[in-house]
Amino acid sequence: MRHEDARRFHLNRSTMTTSNLSQSNRRSFLKSSLTLAACAGMNPADVFAKQEEMDTAYFQHHRKFLNVDQGRIAYVEKGRGPVALFLHGFPLNGYQWRGALERLNKLRRCIAPDLMGMGYSEIQESVTINPDTQVDMLVSFLDRLSIRDVDLVANDSGGLVAQIFIARIPGRIKSLLISNCDVDENNPPKQFLPAVSLAKKHLFAEKYIAPQLGNLQVARSARGIGASYTYPDRLAEATIEYYFCPLVSSPARIAQLDSYTVSMGVNLLVPLRESLQQWAGPVRILWGAKDTFFGVEWAQWLNHNLRNSKDVRSLDNANLFFPEEMPEVIAEEAEALWRI
Repeated sequence: MRHEDARRFHLNRSTMTTSNLSQSNRRSFLKSSLTLAACAGMNPADVFAKQEEMDTAYFQHHRKFLNVDQGRIAYVEKGRGPVALFLHGFPLNGYQWRGALERLNKLRRCIAPDLMGMGYSEIQESVTINPDTQVDMLVSFLDRLSIRDVDLVANDSGGLVAQIFIARIPGRIKSLLISNCDVDENNPPKQFLPAVSLAKKHLFAEKYIAPQLGNLQVARSARGIGASYTYPDRLAEATIEYYFCPLVSSPARIAQLDSYTVSMGVNLLVPLRESLQQWAGPVRILWGAKDTFFGVEWAQWLNHNLRNSKDVRSLDNANLFFPEEMPEVIAEEAEALWRI
């Protein structure tokens, strides 16, 4: 968001419901909501010169919603045939997979949903959001679409959800293409705990999300999401807005983001170790070696413990969110895995 836009933006407080928040939370929301200037002007009907290029305008125009028990799940899909389900990282949304969808839609019906608490999904305030309930939502989502089984592609917290899905309902997953994510005892990674601490204090949106919407340099820096990108200087303002605007769009959305962040502060994977070891579906592991959250040793753990793993491909110069930056790698490996 450009600073002159922020100065011109005037927040209409009368439209915002804050009665269910503490005084400190209301203050945090009113501070962070100044960043919504960047979001207010997004109108997908205005820009279609490059409609078939999967940019933010494409995603806004083609975004669908599916009603499930938990709320309305936002998703974008492209292609026909067997289904590939793409699970994004934290705190991103399905837009992370745009390059993969472009490249793989002739092989699969590619579906990229926004997980609960992130992106443009609209979740009921009564719903508890955590990695387990993400799986519940995905099962309902697939059932409503009459989809029996899928090839899973996952990164970061999406990889955590993918492993829980496989452990709980292995028969619905045909294959797994997984990249940097929580693994066994490295769940959560210690570097994620400061985010959990902020979320417990209801400060995550104010201290982490809002400053990045207000300043692209912050977003591209080690203080922002740029710390997880291989080429942070290439992060576009529209990308930051598309990821972060919905997260601070209301007090309820901020509360859901906090809740989900806190839920990822406990280990969920060690109890599932045996179930994961028993799953026999084909697996390919891709790992960015520059990632400080998830070291390559955890890729090797997956390779040794997932019985049908097809080995690890380590990318020396790649960071956590490399699947967004290097979709050609995802496409190449997915095509090979899906031929098995």
